[in-house]
Amino acid sequence: MDTVALIKGDGIGPEVVEATLRVLEASGSRLDYREVLAGEQARARVGVELPIETIREIRELGVALKAPLHAARMSGGVSVVENGTVRRHPSVNNGLRRELGLFVNVRPVKGWAVAMDLVIMREITEDMYAGLERRIDEQTAEAVKRITAGATSRLARYACEYALRMGRRRIMAVHKANVLHLTDGLFLETVRETVAHYPSLLFEEMAIDAACYNMVKRPGMFDVLVLPNQYGDIISDLAAGVAGSLGLAPGANIGPEAAVFEAAHGAAPDIAGRNVANPIGLILSAAMMLDHLGRQDAARRVREGVDLLLTRPEHLTPDLGGMAGTRELAGALCAAVQEV
Repeated sequence: MDTVALIKGDGIGPEVVEATLRVLEASGSRLDYREVLAGEQARARVGVELPIETIREIRELGVALKAPLHAARMSGGVSVVENGTVRRHPSVNNGLRRELGLFVNVRPVKGWAVAMDLVIMREITEDMYAGLERRIDEQTAEAVKRITAGATSRLARYACEYALRMGRRRIMAVHKANVLHLTDGLFLETVRETVAHYPSLLFEEMAIDAACYNMVKRPGMFDVLVLPNQYGDIISDLAAGVAGSLGLAPGANIGPEAAVFEAAHGAAPDIAGRNVANPIGLILSAAMMLDHLGRQDAARRVREGVDLLLTRPEHLTPDLGGMAGTRELAGALCAAVQEV
């Protein structure tokens, strides 16, 4: 039996985790869950937001299912202490990614309200989100946008291998090289050179502003998108909104030694505990996890169950135009998973 590290998260996290575990059980997946602490729950229990024990558990198991954590930057950042060494990170999410060596955020987006079927490949180790910023004086602050050929080529290779494995044929680099000649220029050049080693794949490129426009106007034109950190974060939410709801968007953070599966949305503290949160994003992230664990049949049942559920408005949460609660949607989805 596979053992998975489980982070129940902040805000709506515990609610969507409960729903997800019900659906996984309905799919026939027998998994062992080892709960680990992060975020507010960790601070309340052990006094720090990101205990080193959590990092060690995920490293050992190699896979984690993670509910959303509050993304707000902590005052002074987040510290991880290991063997007397202190490492500081801008946030808990950032710390998890850095400590575990995760380098690509994979976000498949399949349209519900419109015809679209794309995958966003977001580099997550550098760019504007690396936390390299400083306050110069009371009126001025600056942040460093760092792009390296090494991180970009690693991202592009992963995207190409993924595309071949999943039967996809087009890789698009999304950038702003016409303005940021050195940083985004290096990103674009590196992706282009990497994709050239995969002759069966078609290389495309598009400026980020044009990509956002076309995502709204012609969402069906996209296949696999490769982006720097900040652009990938922004366009992921745009794509999810075009698809029908941010609550439908799954994701995974992948590295050479570990994979952490999480929904694209945040912790939504304003609706926590009200039984209105949409758990489908985390449920579909769990389906990605099943694929990662070699349980493709169970993953297929979960996805087909979601497709079936989305045709039944009476079982949908308010973000999808329905009136069902989190628990009610989970129950209906369990039944749908067992139908397929």
